[in-house]
Amino acid sequence: MKALVARPGGLGDVLLAGPAVRAVATRATRVTMLCGGLGAPAARLLPHVDDVVVWEQPGGDGTDGLVSRLRAESYDVALVLARGARGSSNTTGVLRSARVRRIGAVGGPSGLSEEEAALDAAAAMGFGLRRGDDGGLRVRPAPDTAGLTGNGPYVVVHPGAGDPGRAWEAGRGAAAVARLADAGHRVVVTGGPEEAVLTRRVAGEVAVDLGGRTDPRTFAGVLRAADALITGSGGPARLAAAVGTPVVSVRALLGH
Repeated sequence: MKALVARPGGLGDVLLAGPAVRAVATRATRVTMLCGGLGAPAARLLPHVDDVVVWEQPGGDGTDGLVSRLRAESYDVALVLARGARGSSNTTGVLRSARVRRIGAVGGPSGLSEEEAALDAAAAMGFGLRRGDDGGLRVRPAPDTAGLTGNGPYVVVHPGAGDPGRAWEAGRGAAAVARLADAGHRVVVTGGPEEAVLTRRVAGEVAVDLGGRTDPRTFAGVLRAADALITGSGGPARLAAAVGTPVVSVRALLGH
C-alpha cells in the first residue's frame, strides 16, 4: 500500500504529524509526505517517511504539475492534516484530481491536541500505532554536534521565532544569557540564517553563537545534547521534545 500524508506549515507543524505518520506506516509499504518548503526539512527528519513532495502554493502555480506527479505515483490512500477547512478542502481537491483512491482528513474542532486529532483521523482509516508506541514526537537519530557546541554541558537559548511577536528583543536576550552564564551555565545560542544578527547580539562574548550554522538535522543534534532549551518559538520547542530535551517556554523578551 502506498500512502501519502499531507501537512502544510513549518518545522513545528510538520513534526506534529509524526505520530500519525508512524501509524500509517504500520500498514503502508511506502509513506510520502506532502508539505511546503518550510516544513520539508522537518518531514525528512520523521521516521518512516520515504519521500517528500513539496507543494508551495495550494490552489496556485504548480498545481497541475503536482496532480500529474501524484497521479503517476498512484497512491492508494492519503491522510490530510491541513489546518482549517479551506486548506483541507484545497488539498483534498488536488488529491481527488490525482485519483488517490481513499482520502481521510482531520475533522473540525474537537478539543484534542493536534497530535491526538491526527491520530484519530488515522485510526478512522484503520491505521493505529504499534504496541509500545506512546504517540510522542520523534525524529530520526541526530548527529553528534560537539564540533559545533564544544565539550561539556550547556543550555540552548533560541531567541528568534517565525512569529515576530514571539521573538526576543536582542538586549533583553543578551541580558538573559549573561544571567545564565553568571549562574554557571554554558550557553549556546541558535537561530536560522535570517536570525544571525539577532543571535550574534544575544550571544555577545559570553555564549557560543550558532546562528545560521545549523540545518534542522544538526539543530536536532545540538538540542539532543543540551540540558535544556529556552525559547518562545514553537518549532524548536517541538524539535527539543522529539529528541527528549526539557523545554523552558518563555514569552517574548520585548523591550517595552
